[in-house]
Amino acid sequence: MMRRRTTLLTGCTALTLALGATACGGGDVSAGGGDKSLSGQTVTVAGVWSGSEQKNFQKVLDAFTEKTGAKTQFVSTGDNVSTVVGSKIEGGNAPDVVMVPQVGVLKQFAQKGWLKPLSPTARQTIDADYAPVWKKYGSVDGTLYGLYFKAAHKSTVWYSPDALAQAGVEPPKTYDELLKAGHTVSDSGLAAFAVAGQDGWTLTDWFENIYLSQAGPEKYDALAAHRLKWTDPTVVEALTTLGKLFKDKQLIAGGQKEALNTDFPGSVEKVFGPKPEAGMVYEGDFVAGVAHDQYGKAIGKDADFFPFPAVGGGTAPVVSGGDAAVVLKDGKNAKAGMKLLEYLATPEAAAVWAKAGGFLSPNRKLELSAYGDDVTRATAKSLVGAGDSVRFDMSDQAPAAFGGTKGTGEWKLLQDFLRDPSDPKGTAAKLEAAAAKAYQG
Repeated sequence: MMRRRTTLLTGCTALTLALGATACGGGDVSAGGGDKSLSGQTVTVAGVWSGSEQKNFQKVLDAFTEKTGAKTQFVSTGDNVSTVVGSKIEGGNAPDVVMVPQVGVLKQFAQKGWLKPLSPTARQTIDADYAPVWKKYGSVDGTLYGLYFKAAHKSTVWYSPDALAQAGVEPPKTYDELLKAGHTVSDSGLAAFAVAGQDGWTLTDWFENIYLSQAGPEKYDALAAHRLKWTDPTVVEALTTLGKLFKDKQLIAGGQKEALNTDFPGSVEKVFGPKPEAGMVYEGDFVAGVAHDQYGKAIGKDADFFPFPAVGGGTAPVVSGGDAAVVLKDGKNAKAGMKLLEYLATPEAAAVWAKAGGFLSPNRKLELSAYGDDVTRATAKSLVGAGDSVRFDMSDQAPAAFGGTKGTGEWKLLQDFLRDPSDPKGTAAKLEAAAAKAYQG
């Protein structure tokens, strides 16, 4: 299973290369699509994607080939992109471009001296077409290395309209209302939530939305940078709030034990599959791709979302994730790799995947009409409209050892907390110990 906001997504529309090369009339990597100046060259791209996501990204790469003549080769790294890319560099087999799913990994790569700064062409496009926050998350020590090609809106709670209608509840506006609505859904015969506890990243996303709303953006930024310790009372308070849900067997489909054996696609199946077990599932906009492609749900009719509700008097959170394209110095064809990155910065490239579904672009120049359905247009508009108030996924900003590795760090400790949420203060202490070790390393 792919890490975070990514997965199994979609193939709502098969896009032809011709459409991919002309959609939205974006940037100009090669004049009019007729310049084959990269013919005979091969660009190797590494990233976490597999399945439908890999197929849809391949459409983007194919459009680049059509435009420039360069061939491409995609290598799926699985979740541990940092380890895989590091070993390839050490073995003299570095890819040219890496799609990095975590700010912390991008920073790690830059500090190791592995990355090429972005070209003036790419920088100009990002300055013109992206909110400054995306430039911030792509930069290390003032140098821009990463282009955010694919983004996710991770403050969306997906639900079955039939399930909520049958229970007689409206989409809630606050976290307390969310739990109350959950009990009403449960009383009507379905569990309230499917929780994907087998994938630790989904649990970090739960925590981050609660923390951003409850503690506020300044504390969120401080905790993300480890300027604030995980033993801070605001962390304990957020864990306590999350624990109210985790410990309530009425709210979670199958209880904690089953949640720990449910991966992300399994959690979507529990709500939108042929035998529904729950009325709601929290995760990012990419839930829509699974609900549509795997279970034939009409987005906006059979599957819909409401914004993650405000917690404890705070404002409703907008948490994002994303995959940044970076160019490795040690790649055999880094120059052509930079040309690919310049192409990925254009609305033209984003439109190829946008039509296929399961994709959001932070590029302000991508027309909303490029997306295949109204719900995706709404989430894209919300994400782009949030501008600099967006906060990037906190665990993605952390060193991979703490925020992005299966079976260790924050992923494991929050799985342990799901198993037994009785000691938020003790969990906070364990999180701080793991964070201190990872940030020092």
